[in-house]
Amino acid sequence: MIENARSLNFAASAILLIGIVFILGPLYLTLANASQSYEFLLLNGLAWYPGDQFVANVMRVFNETRIPIQMLNSMLVALYDAFFTCALSFLAAYALVYFRIRWAGIAFAVILATIMLPIDIRVITTYQVAANIFSPLNGLLDLSGANALIEGLFGAPVHLELSVLDTHFGLVAPLVAHGTGTFLFRQFFRTLPSDLFKAARMDGAGPIRFLFHILLPISRSSFAALFVLTFLSGWTQYLWPLVAASKPEKTTAVVGLARLAPDMEGEIPDFPMIMAGVVVVSIIPLVMIALLQRYLVQGLVLSEK
Repeated sequence: MIENARSLNFAASAILLIGIVFILGPLYLTLANASQSYEFLLLNGLAWYPGDQFVANVMRVFNETRIPIQMLNSMLVALYDAFFTCALSFLAAYALVYFRIRWAGIAFAVILATIMLPIDIRVITTYQVAANIFSPLNGLLDLSGANALIEGLFGAPVHLELSVLDTHFGLVAPLVAHGTGTFLFRQFFRTLPSDLFKAARMDGAGPIRFLFHILLPISRSSFAALFVLTFLSGWTQYLWPLVAASKPEKTTAVVGLARLAPDMEGEIPDFPMIMAGVVVVSIIPLVMIALLQRYLVQGLVLSEK
């Protein structure tokens, strides 16, 4: 029997052990260096064993940096991103699966195209729109010739301006425009009995009642899985918060950690405080994964059937 082969069991255990060391090794080094003093690292370099300064370094993070307010920004951005992504994805998948839409295939293809165009690729154009959310309308007025007509009648063209930079809306809105959640819900809805919607209508349940009383309760696992994944993605976003928020009190914790390193060349960073900040910032996503791990696995497994 293959299951009883000792050589295969030994190889599998060795690979598993290597994977554990590969994943937990950096975490251990982070904790070890976060518990050392700045003077210790200057004299000895990288620490391979824990020290006794962890609490002091954590207190320095809360007292000497803006990581606490930036963690609050990260929490708001991640929660808003997760909630609105789940809501929009759920409604979009509901419309694509349970309503007769003539161009549903094209609409779904356009939604999937957003997966191939993440915000890291379109960061420049996204920044231009966020700097003035009316810029597409202004461009449309210019291209259509409406602005030339308006200038001829009133003496000046229409040029609207409204910036959402350095706001929570500006940080969240570009992250919501992603098709992964719609794909996940659509795949899950297609695993349900095809006559479920018709049976609900025969029992007197309209589209809204079917949505909230039947479809939403049986989609809890998929909802929780997408919520966790989107929350983690919003919490760990770096590039977009870096360019969309210029004020330290408006940016997120990941960007704040990167800015703890000194700008002057030759100055040695305060690695113990930075590592302590990494530990503090990592607590919330780790707790969420630990609490919702069961729903995360269930939601992903059910979506792949």
